Amino acid sequence: MSKPTIALVTAEAARDLDEDLPPLESALRNAGADVTIAEWDRPHEWRRFDLALLRSTWDYPQRLPEFFDWAAQVSTQTKLLNPLSVVKWSSDKHYLRDLVRANVPTVLTKIIEPGESAPWRIAELLSEPNVYEFVVKPAIGAGSRDAQRFGPEEKEAAAEHAQRMLAEKRSVLLQPYLSRVDEHGETALIYSQPNTPKLRHIAANPRVSLSLDGNGRGGDIVILTGTARVDDSAPSSASLPAYQAKYATGIRQLGMTAESFAQAYSVPIRFTPEKLRGH
Repeated sequence: MSKPTIALVTAEAARDLDEDLPPLESALRNAGADVTIAEWDRPHEWRRFDLALLRSTWDYPQRLPEFFDWAAQVSTQTKLLNPLSVVKWSSDKHYLRDLVRANVPTVLTKIIEPGESAPWRIAELLSEPNVYEFVVKPAIGAGSRDAQRFGPEEKEAAAEHAQRMLAEKRSVLLQPYLSRVDEHGETALIYSQPNTPKLRHIAANPRVSLSLDGNGRGGDIVILTGTARVDDSAPSSASLPAYQAKYATGIRQLGMTAESFAQAYSVPIRFTPEKLRGH
């Protein structure tokens, strides 16, 4: 029986930035697949793959027509995941309107279309109950590019930021800044291998940013800024049931046990978020 051939699709500009690619490639190989990491923006014989899985094509917002043309072409040669129709639908956050119509709970969103008044829409958002700080971002975007946070006293600056995107014929989203992280003072516990550059950086400067994959496909990156420190009082990852429940599959795919992972990633880092820089 031949091995399934899988292309993990990235972009030339993003290949070295996707930290999840190497462990995913390793896990798929361990499961018996023939895996290739393939940049969408370089020539490949796509028909030789059984599956092309979109992973980190993070530059698509700046190259949308080219990316859609590529996805359409690849869809005729192999199985593309997600399917072309879903790729097009999910690339534009106008899909939030579809979710609202389907009674799916979503964050309050106002959309400004080119030709509409940014100040009027911003005033409309701020008139909603419990809306204070808010985020202005493009409807088509990734990696927090052009996403900015504003306070209610910064309406003019927010309108100017929105207008710059509208002048480029780009739709703009307005959403409340979700301050639950700030209000509850939550922290994140991250485990690192010893003697890594990140630990040296934290020792020199505890101000850091943390990038989170907002939709599980690298298509909506959430960036938090805050402080980090090595927390010698934190327990081993092997002794935390919630951590093991969340990451057990990933640890197994690395070819490790809970105990060997805890030995290899033995330095606990405590991250305290302060602000959402982008989404």
